[in-house]
This record gives sequence, C-alpha cells and structure tokens, in this order.
Amino acid sequence: MKLAFLDFLQFGLKYVFPQKPGPVVRGIPTSHSAAPLRDQIKSSENYVWPSGKGMLRGQSIIPIYSSAPEAALKDNVLYELLALVDALRVGKARERERAIFELKRRI
Repeated sequence: MKLAFLDFLQFGLKYVFPQKPGPVVRGIPTSHSAAPLRDQIKSSENYVWPSGKGMLRGQSIIPIYSSAPEAALKDNVLYELLALVDALRVGKARERERAIFELKRRI
C-alpha cells in the first residue's frame, strides 16, 4: 500500500497534522532547514523543533509526535524522513514538491 501511503502524505497529511510556524526558538532543524532539502532549497527562514539540544534558531514547528526529535537524533534516516514530512506540513509549493520527490525515492 505504498502508493496509498504516499498519496496520504502528499494530499492528506497537512489536514490531519496541521502546523503553522511559531515563535523563533533554538532547536533542531527540520523541513527545508534539514537534510536533504537544506542543500536543494536556500531560504533565510529556518524551521526547528524546539529543543535545548539544537544549535539553530528558527521558527518553531511542533513535531508530529512528541518524541520524534529525540528519536531523530539517534537515527539519521529517520531524521531525514521526519524532516521531509514536516516540509509537507509547513512548506510552500516548492518545498512540498521536493519533499514528495525525496519521499518517493526513499519509500
């Protein structure tokens, strides 16, 4: 059911897990501020998961699950997947397009 899952990510995720960028805080980069999109999309805005372990300041994004940032720090593959999912949740058209392309390559 990979195709159905990808369709959900592309078209439904932002409605089930909506998110608007919050105040500027220190945290762990996500969305287009993290790999793999960081190298493809240049932006002056940074998005971060609020965390004392992060070193980047940016607009806060509440993670899709509360323990996601901690798990992502332990597993780079998971980190990239979660950052791509956040790009689908908060990104503009360009970020969403690149994120779904990268997710299709990985799933």
